[in-house]
Amino acid sequence: MTELFDVAIIGGGPAGSTAGTLLARDGRRVVILEKEKFPRFRIGESMLPASSDTLERMGVKEKIDRGGFLVKYGGEICSACGGARARFYFRNGLNARRHTSYQVDRANFDQILLDHARETGCDVREQTPVDTFDFESDGVRIRGNGGSVAVRAKYLLDCSGRNSLIANRLRLKEGYPNLKKFSVFAHYDNVGRVEGQDGTLTRMIRCVDGWFWIIPMAEGRASVGVVMDIAKFKAMNLAPEAALYRCIAEQPEVREWMLNARPCTPIYATSDFSYRVKHLTGGRWLLAGDAAGFIDPVFSSGVYIAIYSGEKAADALIDALARPEKRARALRSYEKAVHQRFDSYLRLTSAWYTKEFVEVFLHPRELCQLVPTVNSVLSGNPARTFAVKWRMCLFYLLVYLQGRTGRLVPQLTFQPRAS
Repeated sequence: MTELFDVAIIGGGPAGSTAGTLLARDGRRVVILEKEKFPRFRIGESMLPASSDTLERMGVKEKIDRGGFLVKYGGEICSACGGARARFYFRNGLNARRHTSYQVDRANFDQILLDHARETGCDVREQTPVDTFDFESDGVRIRGNGGSVAVRAKYLLDCSGRNSLIANRLRLKEGYPNLKKFSVFAHYDNVGRVEGQDGTLTRMIRCVDGWFWIIPMAEGRASVGVVMDIAKFKAMNLAPEAALYRCIAEQPEVREWMLNARPCTPIYATSDFSYRVKHLTGGRWLLAGDAAGFIDPVFSSGVYIAIYSGEKAADALIDALARPEKRARALRSYEKAVHQRFDSYLRLTSAWYTKEFVEVFLHPRELCQLVPTVNSVLSGNPARTFAVKWRMCLFYLLVYLQGRTGRLVPQLTFQPRAS
């Protein structure tokens, strides 16, 4: 027997749970088909203040506040040469509304979101992989779990992560030639940490040919990972675990924090993870979260865009369901909004992998409120107003001039200091 829904969502991660919750709160019948059993391990622990508005709208923020997650006050970027570092605090962002965010254990965080979607009214079915989906003029038919699940919905929202079922079927994925990266990571106990608010900061260490993250979490745990070019990893001719430990040993800025650390999860690796999808909507479908694209782990854009796109997808579907004649306009508006977020983070990420960007960032000078403006963008508030846009253009102009002249701020080597 085929069950009928307004919206079927593939994937119960942050994008799917966010969209499902908001649709259910609007009175829509929603089914979430999740192939795994929660809780499950995921990377991407560092969140941004801008997501808290959505969590509040969902009615889940109080549950997150009670979830035992570490309150996050900002971030720190430093050079592997140890000669320069800069801390940015969310409270110092331009017209900052929220001064904190969270460092989360994704297994628990995602579980809270999915449970909340279920409690709000979504029909959540875990361990239910989608086998087939077929679009019709007025909806979509979906079969899953070896044919034992058959549902029909007016719309399909693909939040299937990097599997991106619709994008792969329609061949809509496009890679970024300048972001061919490899990453290896794990969770650790006993990673070094300073006291107070500075002990909550996401730490990013920029090296000559890559960078590290150290993300503190509750109960003394931390996420630690390294990102490098795929070509470098291949040249190392090592297994991922050995490559991670060699990279740590070569970087005093990282090694000092890891002296007493021990892994508490398996060591994971992934490669060529940066991509974008050309079209995020069709007649009866939308893509959100990683199914719509993924830029890079830097600047914590992954979960932020997942929650943002989940919210915007829900808004578009609410409009389309209430006013079918406005469907095309609602889907176009959704696609434009999400692509603008990707554009903002793609520019930041591409700049991050240049020497001059880090040099300018690590030698901040107060000029036309540039420091709080960049801080605000890193908090999840892309340039939308003219005041922010022209300041970000000025910031990127300074980066360009530093690259051409090397004279605006002191140059950095990114070479690790002598032990």
